Amino acid sequence: MEFKYAFEEIERRWQEEWEIKRLFRTPDHDPRPRYYCLEMFPYPSGRIHMGHVRNYTIGDVIARYKRMQGFNVLHPMGWDAFGLPAENAAIKHGIHPANWTYENIDYMRRQLKRLGLSYDWSREIATCDPRYYRWEQLFFLEMFERGLVYRKKSKVNWCDGCQTVLANEQVEDGSCWRCGSQVVEKELEGWFFKITAYAEELLKDCNKLAGWPEKVLTMQRNWIGRSEGVEIRFVIDGLDKEVVVFTTRPDTIFGVTFLSISPEHPLALELAAGKEGHVSAFIERWSRMPPKERRELKEKDGVFTGAFALHPLTGERVPVYVANFVLMEYGTGAVMAVPAHDQRDFEFAGKYGLPIKVVIQPGSLSLKPDLMVEAWEGGGRLVNSGQFDGMESDEAKGAIIRHLEKRGVGRRKVTYRLRDWGISRQRYWGAPIPIVYCERCGVVPVPTDELPVRLPLDAQINPQGRSPLAEMESFYKTRCPRCSGEARRETDTMDTFVESSWYFARYVCPDEDKRPLDRERVDRWLPVDQYIGGVEHAILHLLYSRFFTKALRDLGWLSAGEPFKNLLTQGMVLKEGSKMSKSKGNVVDPDEMIKAYGADTVRLFVLFAAPPEKDLEWSDKGIEGSHRFLKRLWSLVTDNIEALRRTKGDAAAIRMAVADLPQLKKIRQKTHETIARVTEDIERRFHFNTAISAVMELINDVTAYLNRHEADGTADEQSWPVIKEAVEAAIILLSPMTPHISDELWRMIGHEGYVCLESWPRVDEAALRSETISIVVQVNGRLRGNIEVHRNAGDKAIEAAALSDPGVMRHIEGKDIKKVIHVRGRLVNFIVG
Repeated sequence: MEFKYAFEEIERRWQEEWEIKRLFRTPDHDPRPRYYCLEMFPYPSGRIHMGHVRNYTIGDVIARYKRMQGFNVLHPMGWDAFGLPAENAAIKHGIHPANWTYENIDYMRRQLKRLGLSYDWSREIATCDPRYYRWEQLFFLEMFERGLVYRKKSKVNWCDGCQTVLANEQVEDGSCWRCGSQVVEKELEGWFFKITAYAEELLKDCNKLAGWPEKVLTMQRNWIGRSEGVEIRFVIDGLDKEVVVFTTRPDTIFGVTFLSISPEHPLALELAAGKEGHVSAFIERWSRMPPKERRELKEKDGVFTGAFALHPLTGERVPVYVANFVLMEYGTGAVMAVPAHDQRDFEFAGKYGLPIKVVIQPGSLSLKPDLMVEAWEGGGRLVNSGQFDGMESDEAKGAIIRHLEKRGVGRRKVTYRLRDWGISRQRYWGAPIPIVYCERCGVVPVPTDELPVRLPLDAQINPQGRSPLAEMESFYKTRCPRCSGEARRETDTMDTFVESSWYFARYVCPDEDKRPLDRERVDRWLPVDQYIGGVEHAILHLLYSRFFTKALRDLGWLSAGEPFKNLLTQGMVLKEGSKMSKSKGNVVDPDEMIKAYGADTVRLFVLFAAPPEKDLEWSDKGIEGSHRFLKRLWSLVTDNIEALRRTKGDAAAIRMAVADLPQLKKIRQKTHETIARVTEDIERRFHFNTAISAVMELINDVTAYLNRHEADGTADEQSWPVIKEAVEAAIILLSPMTPHISDELWRMIGHEGYVCLESWPRVDEAALRSETISIVVQVNGRLRGNIEVHRNAGDKAIEAAALSDPGVMRHIEGKDIKKVIHVRGRLVNFIVG
């Protein structure tokens, strides 16, 4: 009987059966240990791409493997459904963002199901659903009450292309991360989450995330940017004003020869007595400079304000400059300039002829200001520093801080690079901010029993991208909850990163309609055991999710202090060395690949082509090779279907076969070596490529054995228990990667049920023990050969076998053996002269 590998029909049939049987539904109450596996949910852009396929296949392998390991696995899926792309598409195609979003969700859901992903679809959420964002609005109000949400006027990153504010993290090389338009500064009033209140905890808890890649933790630590130092007050000579600077190098304070302040510093113009025109012109030129150019200054530039500050320890008068490299958002917006020991100050001082004073001497060197070609930024011994002369830098830092504090001109301070999260967006397709403005009562929170504040779906989308909410009286006109007078509803919507900062908790209890989270269920499942997604989210999404989890913990909604226990950041899918994109014409359509080769082949290729953390180069030959392997597996089973069906693979029959037919020992040993290797590769490293390679080797060995022993591809009856054990192991080990063909072959060889419900195979340690061992042979300590001997062979037998090896004989012939050194079970070394 001929069995054709009709992958399209096989995959459709098994997907339907899994869905009918609800195989992947996760019971809340189950005695098995729990395991929460989650991939970063997608934006419903319309079609999944190969990056999605790789991400979700990796997660699916882990989920399926853990189920077979005996865990009650939670593996949900949903949609990050608010955001700018929906509006941009609505403007372009003349379709409402809601219609565009839900149509895309339907299409992408079908695509994901075609991949055979083992999701619990009963937990599906879409963040644009009022049943979801109503609770987000509740969190906003509770944070507002706790002082974690506030409103202020500030300079923001403005994208004219998207007509909205961007967070610092959403600006990439001076351009909008979404549309690529150049970002400019604009002053607006908006709402902020006080993420800085958690800066120290966010930083310290990085040490608890042992299951995160170190590169991601480094990015998080650098973004938080903790600096320990001192704030120092410089009084302006002749004025009742002072400039406060922050420095991490108080050991260099005696080397200050000028101050630099930001063009945005509130004293910049006030200090410029008699030089207002020069200073204002400089500030005007600087303000027109795009933010990207400010961060990538090719030349240090500045202007003297005409004012002098008094050195807090020496009383010297030092000039105050407005400098283009000093940014208001870092520290205090003012810098004590020490040109001998800071390269930026050194370059600035050289340009404007300002003095350079050496106060740190490195070791035995003797720095001289007029001979220096660059600043010395390291430590050393203090000189020209009064009572602190002779101290080493580290000792001097603490001593000088104490001295400054004692004199009342400084205080120890910890600062952070992290800034509060601006969440106001001037766009339509987002969660409304639950605030109203009343002329009598001011800023008034919407009462919780009036939530959700629904986004009106009858809005007319503005072709220029401006939000229609500010012009919709039916939306913004309301009554004040306090005085019942006329009030105006907030028309900004929340940053879409708010929705993705807590969705993983809502998956646990999506049916809860009386409160946002069921504390009992959330505490049962969080933190997520394994989170999978792209490294491009290492700062934005992951940092915001960590903050949100800590805030919800303090609001009493959950107990976890971190959202994700373990993190896997997969690499990109490339073609011809570049990231796939329509503009480059190098996109590979997953639908076309599934149609041509089947979902199992696509899954196998994206797992086999590279380790998950590395970039994957698309290869047409590679996917064809993956398909050929599955057809080899199919043929191995179907060509021997009758023998596999009638064979009972019981332990007694296997032991008898191995005892009677020694050549089968290697097949059985290979089977259990493969189980051990695949288990190790998935469990500890997620190296699916080497796991698949191990199964391929097993299939090759079984096929070669059958071809060797029987011309028609069969062997004698006694060998089939060992062959069947190997084939069954291969099917089970491959099933997390290629679930459809695995279930099909499992049924074909006579089993009932589903492979995904089988227990993961255990290693028989006895089968791993070989009768022979490999011994390294050295002559005078240099490798000259390898020999196979019985594991119980004595020293004399090992020596005899080694001396008969041709490679060893060449190096011993005609020489005297002075000594023989044995390392039991590992090597023998002949010392000759």
